[in-house]
Amino acid sequence: MTPNMIDEVQLLRAQIAAAAARLIAGDGADYGTAKRKAARQVMGDQQVPAHVLPDNAQIEAEVRVYQSLFHADTQPARLFRLRTLAVEVMEQLAQFNPFLTGAVLGGTAGPHDDIHLQLFADSAKEVEIFLLNREVQIEISESPHFKGPRYEPVETVSFLWRQEGVHAELYELDDLRGAVKARGDKAQRADIAAVRALLHSTNTPTTSYPVHE
Repeated sequence: MTPNMIDEVQLLRAQIAAAAARLIAGDGADYGTAKRKAARQVMGDQQVPAHVLPDNAQIEAEVRVYQSLFHADTQPARLFRLRTLAVEVMEQLAQFNPFLTGAVLGGTAGPHDDIHLQLFADSAKEVEIFLLNREVQIEISESPHFKGPRYEPVETVSFLWRQEGVHAELYELDDLRGAVKARGDKAQRADIAAVRALLHSTNTPTTSYPVHE
């Protein structure tokens, strides 16, 4: 590509990333949906080449910019609340090797975000029975395996914890070794100790959300 073409592609990526960030932070869209909608907003009905689409890292950076501009007075408190509740849930589920993932771990969680966990147990039924015995109402669905599309989707249990949504992907114990391997510089998941450290390294926000059953 010529320098002018490269500049044009970079501009389109930036525009799509910014539009996707607005959909994620403002409307609660997931990254895949937001990317597709943003591409249509920017480029209309024309076919969008794959190399023009921004990656999730670029979109996440734009989400952080959007939040700093429009949600700076509320987002830190929201994030602190969700991380605090994540620790509570992880403590309750400690026997299933819980890890925190997603926007609550990454720091971009906003008003539309839930808590996302990965659990590792002998069987999914073991986790379901544990929750049901504690009178937690659960919904069951499927999520893509963190190892990629070559692997079967995993069962996911969703429930409310102190009025916040929790989605726990249920993996086999054999998957635990792959989960704890580092993948690049950015943490993909964090155990209870790491999430506690995140809380301790952050000052309690002056604006807080009430915690109630």
